[in-house]
Amino acid sequence: MKIIDIHSHFFPKTWPDLQAKFGGDDWPWLKHLPNNGESFDKAMLMKGAQEFRPIYSACWDAQVRLAQLDEQGVEQQIISATPILFAYEKPIEEALYCAQLFNDAALEICQQGQGRLFALAQVPLQDIDAACKEASRAMNTGHVGIQIGNHVGEKNMDDEGVLTFLQHCADEGIPVFVHPWDMMAAERTKNYMMGWTVGMPAESQLSIVSMILGGGFDRVSQSLKICFAHGGGSFAFLLGRLENAWLHRDIARGKSEQPPSFYLDRFFLDTAVFDHDALDLLVKKVGTAKLMFGTDYPFPLGEQQMGQLIKTSQTLTKTEQQQLLANNAEQFFNLPISV
Repeated sequence: MKIIDIHSHFFPKTWPDLQAKFGGDDWPWLKHLPNNGESFDKAMLMKGAQEFRPIYSACWDAQVRLAQLDEQGVEQQIISATPILFAYEKPIEEALYCAQLFNDAALEICQQGQGRLFALAQVPLQDIDAACKEASRAMNTGHVGIQIGNHVGEKNMDDEGVLTFLQHCADEGIPVFVHPWDMMAAERTKNYMMGWTVGMPAESQLSIVSMILGGGFDRVSQSLKICFAHGGGSFAFLLGRLENAWLHRDIARGKSEQPPSFYLDRFFLDTAVFDHDALDLLVKKVGTAKLMFGTDYPFPLGEQQMGQLIKTSQTLTKTEQQQLLANNAEQFFNLPISV
């Protein structure tokens, strides 16, 4: 079966010293580590003086990435920035510089990808005019869509500015991938990677719910192509609770014109859920036409046996498996169909 991974991340091998350029002490940078005869070059992603995450050369080396895709039987992959690069909290001039810097770097990696790698761009979402302009520029230079974080500071997906940006994407046919980041309850989830295992699913649910109850799906054109990461987090499991609240408490309806289940055909989800029961639930709730294969490669919390969750499903037909593994992604991102 053909496999297209829509959810993977990259870092350039090097980039300008943002702290020296702009000041401040919390800019991301890579500390490259001695190889010591290991199979892959490694680096520590730093945020200022603090260690953030260990990574390895698949993040920046297209040949390493392609070799691993070959081992896993993955034909094509879409790469996107890790949210630490977004710079939403920075002044617009600095955030725009970062967006253009990393967007161009993503295309450089894809140019080495033998036609198998594609990129999503980031935008300075704290300034909507600049975000719209950069989204259009990025698409004109070769990106296949835009990745945004699920919030900007205290502003959720139903923020007026974010909705304006999404309408711009709808008008120009730009696919949008929403990734959770800057997770809630940071102090209470700082241990045991609970920020990733608890906070991220909650953030993904919040992003979908805010779009529904905030009237986002009522206001933005139905032509908007939007996909939420990590299977929508906890959304599918808690949809019944959300629906019940909407039906029985008027204050729980927000600005939405219809109950939450009405909007299930307005968005896509990736399949990075790592569990057959969870995948079955997504299929029951949104259907096979709204799911796309994603791994979160090359991070340790991603799907390590890429595509196996879908391939070993006992409930999906072969046709449905192929739909999730590649066909939906080809249509959503307007990818070239390889033979």
